[in-house]
Amino acid sequence: MEGDFIKINEWLLPLSWLYGLGVGIRNFLFDVGIMKSRDFSVPVISVGNITVGGTGKTPHVEYLVKLLQHQAKVAILSRGYKRKSKGFVLAGPSTTARDIGDEPMQMKLKFPKAIVAVDKERVHGIETLIGIDRSIDVVLLDDAFQHRYVKPGVNILLVDYHRLIIYDKLLPAGRLREPLNGKNRADVVIVTKCPKELKPMGFRVITKAMDLFPYQHLYFTTLSYDPLKPVFRNEAVIQDSLPLEQLSDYHVLLVAGIASPRQMMEDLSPYTSHLSLLTFPDHHNFRPKDIDRINAAFAALPRPAVVVTTEKDAVRLSETSGLSDEVRRNLCSLPVKIEFMLDQEESFNQNIIGYVQKNSRNSILAKGKDDNKPNNGYSTGDGSRTISFRNN
Repeated sequence: MEGDFIKINEWLLPLSWLYGLGVGIRNFLFDVGIMKSRDFSVPVISVGNITVGGTGKTPHVEYLVKLLQHQAKVAILSRGYKRKSKGFVLAGPSTTARDIGDEPMQMKLKFPKAIVAVDKERVHGIETLIGIDRSIDVVLLDDAFQHRYVKPGVNILLVDYHRLIIYDKLLPAGRLREPLNGKNRADVVIVTKCPKELKPMGFRVITKAMDLFPYQHLYFTTLSYDPLKPVFRNEAVIQDSLPLEQLSDYHVLLVAGIASPRQMMEDLSPYTSHLSLLTFPDHHNFRPKDIDRINAAFAALPRPAVVVTTEKDAVRLSETSGLSDEVRRNLCSLPVKIEFMLDQEESFNQNIIGYVQKNSRNSILAKGKDDNKPNNGYSTGDGSRTISFRNN
């Protein structure tokens, strides 16, 4: 059920009150203009959350890239969590996860034509991107809901179905980064990781409980998986891909360095009764002893066997030495994507495309903004009818 992954440490609630006081003062200073937010001439879409832990930011950013990449020049700007570099870094042919972080590296590998950069200071990052390439049509900000120095044109808030913010508490008792009223800054709220079998009553209950304003759009998405892909393709036993339906023939070692591996376990369980889990902290930098654990755990499995890991773990593992030949031959990543529920995909697409269409000067969308014909499979219609965000 919704909120079933939430755990509240009641004894830490006094510290949560102090934390909330500090965050509340900061938000107030931005709200009254003492601390300044910067907007830009280029369209900016922010994707983030107000909780600690994974809400599915990367697959949602990837969805936006897929939606826009054939019609606009897309730049992705991330903080680059746990990277070893400093300042602004633009991804290039020789870039590694150590330079920009695992998730930005994952997106650069999947979308080589997209411009991917990292900078802790997002205002500086956007300025630098525009200075490097003035033909950029849209900037996607990854994990920037609390970075209020930038005022995005579209602010997308992700809320994990299993950790609904309406049931959570502030850090450190709960996992909220800021008070619940922070959701009011969102133009779009997406409840992520919903069960595919969620009933109409469940949607209605969540919609009412979220208590959003009329200007806010509420969407629901669920996770979906493509066939497994070999990480070391030139060495792999599985040369191309492995459909999840064939996992029943394998003993599976799931290696997960993510915030919430429980969802992944539940999603893979229907495909195999032989599933072992090896967990590491989120964005974990694998050390020799970790690699030894992976090698030993896989060696102990009956055959046939396969190692399954997340796409961002695969990025880090591919840059790590010490994996046994057996692990390298049988290591696969599990590609994740999102699907909109309640037939909401076209509505979301039109709103996003409409925003970029109205505000971009360079893209195909801007040049054809008066054309009501479908473009690349998306019917954008008249931009003035599809735009309903507050600031547009």
